[in-house]
Amino acid sequence: MSGKRSPRDGGRNRRRAGPAGGIVDPQQVIAGADVIVAGLFSAKRKDHLAVMAEVATQVARLGGHVVETFIQRRGVSGGKKGNAPGGVPAMSEPYSSRTLMSTGKVREIAEACTRANAAAVVFSNELSARQRAVLATICGCQVYSHDELARLEPELILRHELPPRPSTNAPEELRGYP
Repeated sequence: MSGKRSPRDGGRNRRRAGPAGGIVDPQQVIAGADVIVAGLFSAKRKDHLAVMAEVATQVARLGGHVVETFIQRRGVSGGKKGNAPGGVPAMSEPYSSRTLMSTGKVREIAEACTRANAAAVVFSNELSARQRAVLATICGCQVYSHDELARLEPELILRHELPPRPSTNAPEELRGYP
């Protein structure tokens, strides 16, 4: 736990950013906390809901509660802005090398983090160290990738006897996952 008080959170002491440049152990941050799950998927990928459900399950195994989910689909709609590259070749690429997702979607996630007092955001995508740092600054909480949670040894995962909470803000497909 950071111990620092942030004006952004109204002065409440939260499990937020870790030591400068470091990542706080996901087990310590997620256990008993509200967590947001996010993912960027190509329009070609049809199993995006199953992937998001798997991430939600990993969060639940660590004792966290998924309070909201965000899915951004690349190549689903819209024309290009200006002369921006688009089309099939760009569908598997991130919207931004800095934040992975579009500016608007990252803003939505950050606002949800503030509203829910979320301790972490877990992305279904791999994140570079730079993306993780930028997203953590924007969201005001720890940011992890699905792969980081998957690497945890099963015997090290803390099992908490917390009653499941319904995820009312989650899409209908993900409700029922704590």
